[in-house]
Amino acid sequence: MGLSRRQFTKEFKLAAVRRLEQGVPMAEVARGMEVSPNVLHRWRKEFREGPGNAFSGNGNPRSSEGRVAELERKVGQQTLEIDFLKGCLQRIEEQRMLQAMTGNPQSSGRSKRTTRDGPAF
Repeated sequence: MGLSRRQFTKEFKLAAVRRLEQGVPMAEVARGMEVSPNVLHRWRKEFREGPGNAFSGNGNPRSSEGRVAELERKVGQQTLEIDFLKGCLQRIEEQRMLQAMTGNPQSSGRSKRTTRDGPAF
């Protein structure tokens, strides 16, 4: 069984960053809070890049970017399908109008079977 990842609250992360900002050495904060110095570096970087919205969600923000990209691909695919179906519908409507103008009966969609001597009944 794999180890589960620890989750830290926003308040815990902010407390760690505040201690670093007060000049407490990275190693001391890491030991005291039982967190890797690499994690503290990442938290401090995230805080400096956007203090107002740092640590806003649970989990990795990169996963939400992946979800957005997936949804954008899906929207693009659906747009292509809609455009294709609109074109098909337009061609059908044009055929109906042409048949109405020429007086030709509309096809039932089935082919008529004939023999050498005439229609097969």
